[in-house]
Amino acid sequence: MTEINRDLVCVLIPTLNEKATIGPVIEELKAFGYSNILVADGRSTDGTAEIAEKLGAKVITQKGKGKGKAMIEAFSIIEEPYILMLDGDGTNPPEFADKMVEPLFAGRADHVIGNRLESYEKGALTRLNRFGNDVMNRMFKWAHGAYMTDILSGYRAFTRESLSQMHLTESGFEIETEISSEVIHHNLRFEVVPTYYKKRPGSPTKLNPFKDGAKIILAINKYGKMNNPMFHFGTIGVLLSFVGFLCGLYVVYEWFQGIEHIPLTILTVLLIITGILAFMMALLSDMIVAYHREEIREISLLKADIEELKRK
Repeated sequence: MTEINRDLVCVLIPTLNEKATIGPVIEELKAFGYSNILVADGRSTDGTAEIAEKLGAKVITQKGKGKGKAMIEAFSIIEEPYILMLDGDGTNPPEFADKMVEPLFAGRADHVIGNRLESYEKGALTRLNRFGNDVMNRMFKWAHGAYMTDILSGYRAFTRESLSQMHLTESGFEIETEISSEVIHHNLRFEVVPTYYKKRPGSPTKLNPFKDGAKIILAINKYGKMNNPMFHFGTIGVLLSFVGFLCGLYVVYEWFQGIEHIPLTILTVLLIITGILAFMMALLSDMIVAYHREEIREISLLKADIEELKRK
């Protein structure tokens, strides 16, 4: 196994009223050798921040609201080259910390996702949770062209260099979806590590399965337009053309019966033309994205060559 220098890892824990679990999480991390612990607290009212400070963690109080804002603010001050992130509610077991950061130290990945969906404690995920996660993971694959297994996982590891390439803006639970999209957008190497998901022993979950689920689906579509425009605009084009084709069949059928539908005929033509234009837009957008990715790859190779020359 690749040697891991835990002093080079900053463990980030976003929290909001995690009094019952933050202590054991920090103590377990320290027992495994992780001493650089940063708690990004969302102005907890139950003493979470005070408990974390007493146990030796560095605590910052986020200025904005939401998990996404806490993470973005924390990322801006972290100096260690590697970052391990897990939730403070006790659902992400710290004993998987080494497995999470190992691909980073081995140089195999820039981003690591802890997969919770294959192994979890009874009651930790309801049938609705499982169904929602499966749907969103498949939607992400369709929209971005890559299957990341568990895009909503809060157990992640990054290199600081990879984070510097991301432009994160989401304030809520959509932040994990945005990060996954940025990984694809910047062609970063990612690896999925099987972990275990525990039942929340403390406060109830803050995620609303319907409200936040809708936001995540919108985020998948939003970032999918940038990473895989062929899927987004191509789907719209095909659907419009198909509806136009069906309308056209009906117009022709009625015409043979001696009935004319002038307005419906106009609508048919508009639908088919709009569909063709949308598909053409998809092709052009896909070419632009491919060119952009090639430019990013060339710039990355150039930077690597420059760094190599500097070392010599």
